Amino acid sequence: MEFERPAVAEIEAGVSSRVPLLQVVVGPRQVGKSTAAQQVERRLAWPSHSASADSALPHPPEWIETQWQLARLKAGRARTLLILDEIQKVRGWSEVVKRLWDEERARKGSVRALLLGSSALLLQRGLTESLGGRFFLHRFTHWSWPECRAAFGWSLDQWIYFGGYPGAAALAHDESQWKRYVSDSLIETVLSRDVLQLQTVNKPALLRHLFALASTFPAQILSYTKMLGQLQDAGNTTTLAHYLTLLESAFLVSGLEAFSKGKVRKRGSSPKLILWNNALINATSLRSFADVRQDGAWWGRLVENAVGAYLLNGLQGPQWSVSYWRDGSSEVDFVVSHGNETWALEVKSGRAGRQSGLEAFRKLYPKARVWLVGPDGLTLEEFFSRPAVHWFQ
Repeated sequence: MEFERPAVAEIEAGVSSRVPLLQVVVGPRQVGKSTAAQQVERRLAWPSHSASADSALPHPPEWIETQWQLARLKAGRARTLLILDEIQKVRGWSEVVKRLWDEERARKGSVRALLLGSSALLLQRGLTESLGGRFFLHRFTHWSWPECRAAFGWSLDQWIYFGGYPGAAALAHDESQWKRYVSDSLIETVLSRDVLQLQTVNKPALLRHLFALASTFPAQILSYTKMLGQLQDAGNTTTLAHYLTLLESAFLVSGLEAFSKGKVRKRGSSPKLILWNNALINATSLRSFADVRQDGAWWGRLVENAVGAYLLNGLQGPQWSVSYWRDGSSEVDFVVSHGNETWALEVKSGRAGRQSGLEAFRKLYPKARVWLVGPDGLTLEEFFSRPAVHWFQ
């Protein structure tokens, strides 16, 4: 039986609402956005038309107008669903959508549009520049452990290793095949089509090497100077910071910044590298699941990265901030901020040789609340079993 994610009902309600808005779904590749759109289509049972702009060459703006006209032909007087996938790849997409949507409202038309995209940066840019007040944004994230447990019967350890790509789950029994699939069909496709094809990248080899470096040092704080020393291509810290932003916009890697009072993110700080899905780490590694599970230090890194990825996936939006804190040898794994509220998270993952910074952090920020995640605290099973926002209400 096909698995249905909770967001499907939310998208359906948005499309069928009496208040007509463009419904926009943004999220990583291969997490089920297109499947969710098809499930919404079946739920509604309206006349519908769907098309994808995911091609090697960008479509012209007229492509959107053509798809919209085809939806109108199917509509008649009945409400009709128009699904446009990878919309950010169409040149000038937001201006065309704005014009057509305003025309639809003026003529009291029956076309309801559902737009899907896998580049947060390009989608947000188009939405804020042209479509203010006309859209509702749905964030479609990497799969959580409860979803993978329900759909595939995975244990927590399996999810921490194999990550949350549903298309790769069927290959998990053959790790060599799984690694090839994630590397070729996911990582390479995202880098080629969602980053290099759509953004100005003067040093594509440097960007690829930066991603490889992040997958080698998950959940670690690396200065930009140290990164440059590890990378083969010449570059500067400004270029690396920009490339990290591009990787984040494709839901691959984020460089968390240091927390500081009054300015939640400390610009220019050494970033803490977090990959948005642990599959991105293990697919590029030579170590097997059995090898990794026996290496306590590396497993601790995977657990800490999984916590960071869980926070990034679950606490999106301008009202949330995820960072870290370090002062000398004292370190706090993650700091979550929401308005005036601050939480410090310490991940007890079995890694030795590191001094907890919670006591030092609480001296500086006595109003901050604390979560201990792992043994002697909130268990990993319980922590990952609920949406991230549950722990920060």
